[in-house]
Amino acid sequence: MKSFAEQININGNTFQYRECGDPLALPIVALHSLGTSSDSWNEVATRLGEKFRFIALDQRGHGESSRTNTYSFEEMCEDLLLFVNALKLERFILIGHSMGGTVSYLFAQQYTSRLEKLVIVDTPPPFPDKPIEIPPEPEQPLPFDWKVVQAIMGQLNQPKPEWWENLPKISTPSLVIGGSLSNISQDKLREVSELIPNCKMVTIDGAGHHVHRDNLSEFISIVTAYLNS
Repeated sequence: MKSFAEQININGNTFQYRECGDPLALPIVALHSLGTSSDSWNEVATRLGEKFRFIALDQRGHGESSRTNTYSFEEMCEDLLLFVNALKLERFILIGHSMGGTVSYLFAQQYTSRLEKLVIVDTPPPFPDKPIEIPPEPEQPLPFDWKVVQAIMGQLNQPKPEWWENLPKISTPSLVIGGSLSNISQDKLREVSELIPNCKMVTIDGAGHHVHRDNLSEFISIVTAYLNS
């Protein structure tokens, strides 16, 4: 299935997104992980685009979207709101992986009425844990802005309590998908699924943190069954 890239200007910043599927079908908006881009959803888009309008966004500082002066989960959440408003998406399915998953939690906490369903891939909201050492900037060119890493890891090291406290506010039917080989605590994902009122959790065997890359067929099977339920 063919996908095409589009660019849109929001508050003076350029955002690129990739889209495929029926433009009249129920939209899915997908958010990628730190250091990747909308391309990370290509195989998922091909499969889910058979029934849905699949839209994958390059978040700020990634892919072909603008490099900005500041980065945070909250700014990315606001970007998402302005993006779906610009595309006139009143209600949609939201899928977020890792960094994109945290952005998705924040969006669902504030705008749960905009969402048909929520799918989170292998991430809980950040929580107090042993400090993460922020690595030095690599010498070779990167396909994303290194300042994003510094900012997001800084937030991981200083998580806000309300990111967890507001999970029960999410009334959207939700699915949390983990990978059995992931470095992410599956117990924490289970805790999330118990705090969100209408949420279930599935762990995919043999998959690491990049669940949809490591076991695409199982990922598609689970997500399709959930979206059709």
